[in-house]
Amino acid sequence: MQDIRLAIFDWDGTLMDSVGRIVACVQGVARDCELAVPAPTQIRQIIGLSLDVAMSRLFPLSSGSGSGSGSGSGSGSAFDDRQIAALIDRYRHHYLHDATPSPLFSGAGELLHDWRSRGLQLAVATGKSRRGLDRVLDETGLRPLFVTSRGADEARSKPDPLMLEQILDELGLSPRQAVMIGDSVHDMAMAEAIAMPRIGVTWGVDSRDALSRHGPVAVVDSMAALRGLL
Repeated sequence: MQDIRLAIFDWDGTLMDSVGRIVACVQGVARDCELAVPAPTQIRQIIGLSLDVAMSRLFPLSSGSGSGSGSGSGSGSAFDDRQIAALIDRYRHHYLHDATPSPLFSGAGELLHDWRSRGLQLAVATGKSRRGLDRVLDETGLRPLFVTSRGADEARSKPDPLMLEQILDELGLSPRQAVMIGDSVHDMAMAEAIAMPRIGVTWGVDSRDALSRHGPVAVVDSMAALRGLL
């Protein structure tokens, strides 16, 4: 991978151990709105998607819905934009106040500093909103390491490759000069769509087998193994 000039990272589940917090917050939304509480395995499948897409998939409106923001009539109908926005607002409220720890994975900061010091450009492509991404970049002190980033509200939801294409256009690079690093099949599929090399990591939401179906150049089980690839 000698020609790689840019490493693009997913955030949740790749650099930050935030899966538990996301699960707790989504379940809090369901309880607030009197909706069926999704199991952790269901929630893990939507991590990385934009919030509007994630909420639509997790909470399809049915005749069994409660009286909260998702209530309505007609089995099999869908939430409208106003109701989805209400669910997202509750999620953001929970995320700001939830006490579930969400630290960087061990070795993540060291890896980023090492790659940057060796001249590799770094970027982020995440399912977080711009506001949420800016908050964690500032909280972790990692903002100076990244040359650019894209949140879900600045492009289309993964696995659409638009956010990757925007990053490449901004930096004047081709897909073969970059690598996408992520923990979910959404990350792998996004990069696969534009023939960008991709590396899966197994400490997030999806298994080695699931990640491998999208033809990554590698799937790694530790930050040290990832660090040795570039």
